[in-house]
Amino acid sequence: MVGSARKFGTTKGNPVALDDTVRQHKFVLDESQIPTTWYNVIPDLPSPPPPPLHPGTLEPVGPDDLAPLFPMDLILQEVSADRYIDIPGGVLDAYRHWRPSPLFRAHRLEQALGTPARIYYKYEGVSPAGSHKPNTAVPQAYYNAKAGVTKLTTETGAGQWGTALAYACSLYGLECEVWQVGASYDQKPYRRIMMEVFGGTVHRSPSPETASGRAALAQNADHPGSLGIAISEAVEVAAAHPEYRYALGSVLNHVLLHQTVIGEEAILQLRMAGEGGPDLLVGCTGGGSNFGGLSFPFLREKLAGTMNPVIRAVEPASCPSLTRGLYAYDFGDTAGLTPLVKMHTLGHDFIPDPIHAGGLRYHGMAPLISHIYELGLMEAIAIPQIECFNAAILFARSEGIVPAPEPTHAIAAAIREALACKEAGEEKVILTALCGHGHLDLAAYDSFLSGSMRDEDVTDERFAAALDTVPAVSKVG
Repeated sequence: MVGSARKFGTTKGNPVALDDTVRQHKFVLDESQIPTTWYNVIPDLPSPPPPPLHPGTLEPVGPDDLAPLFPMDLILQEVSADRYIDIPGGVLDAYRHWRPSPLFRAHRLEQALGTPARIYYKYEGVSPAGSHKPNTAVPQAYYNAKAGVTKLTTETGAGQWGTALAYACSLYGLECEVWQVGASYDQKPYRRIMMEVFGGTVHRSPSPETASGRAALAQNADHPGSLGIAISEAVEVAAAHPEYRYALGSVLNHVLLHQTVIGEEAILQLRMAGEGGPDLLVGCTGGGSNFGGLSFPFLREKLAGTMNPVIRAVEPASCPSLTRGLYAYDFGDTAGLTPLVKMHTLGHDFIPDPIHAGGLRYHGMAPLISHIYELGLMEAIAIPQIECFNAAILFARSEGIVPAPEPTHAIAAAIREALACKEAGEEKVILTALCGHGHLDLAAYDSFLSGSMRDEDVTDERFAAALDTVPAVSKVG
């Protein structure tokens, strides 16, 4: 499909700018109100998520299995049964560079839509990297520096995570080596430059630097790459050197844990706005860190009976792990170097279409989010990118922020709900996370505005080959 499908409306001729009403648009906490603990949702769930498995023995992995990749502090957070984990003072001090992040009431978007819904968005684009990613990059770099690590390796899709980790490594004197998915490396050259400004070394993935990369290039010299391949390359390098470790920007429990500062702040800010809580919480999902960070504190309140929001994940139609994937044990990377984790997966060999939301091009979903989805505590939908960019243009022209391609999925879903409220004459409170700005993604907007953007028609046959590679795991332990 080419062009612009499902247009939501326009601000042309809309009298928003001539309205003399003065309203409160943003709700800002004091630095003293930054959360001092991260929230671990696992103890509050009806049942714990299935454990990661060693691919050779199919036994649950232990700390020794993870030690070549992560420092012990992060391993302990990964398996923690504590509801709250203290944030170190050094991390809190770094957080104060950009936290608390603002919560906005989208008055002008509401007016452009003519909806009775009240729309709020938690804006994470105020961080040094322009996204939510430093919320976990900083503690990961902190704990690795504390453990005597000299270099962190990682993957990145659109570049937000690579930028965040390069920034965090610069705070603690660590080297940072990044493998960026080829399609995004080609589409977003300024992301690479930003990583290099912060001191990172960046490779186009697949690269000739690793056995994993060389194997992919042997199949296709112009390989567009995937997050799964980039993870394989970063893990391969980290595991081969005793003073190197690997850092992951999404998917794992400790990563989602660090992001809960988003939702904890949002609860306080909604109270400032006079709201008891959202009727609908919606967030984009690739690996799940942004979505988990916003939703988990609200899920805690829902399980406790103090709020009752519908919690809805939104993923790209061309990479729909939750809505069309298989819930099974699979590798987190393409080469099979990682433990097996139970998640919604499209198969570790799946190569997504090179959509502009590079941060959502991952074959699997965070195991913790997959588990919560299986428990029936949240919903999921998939939206194609042209509808998302239609929503992004309306959002930019009404709210004045150009969103990164990833959160345009959540914006599109929020707009769908707001228009349903308009049709039904129903007031609802809608909360979403605008997890980053799109200042370095303008090539994507050029593609949309020029009419060259396309939606892939994703058939079941498109997934079949990769799903056949999912390992057969009949039992655990």
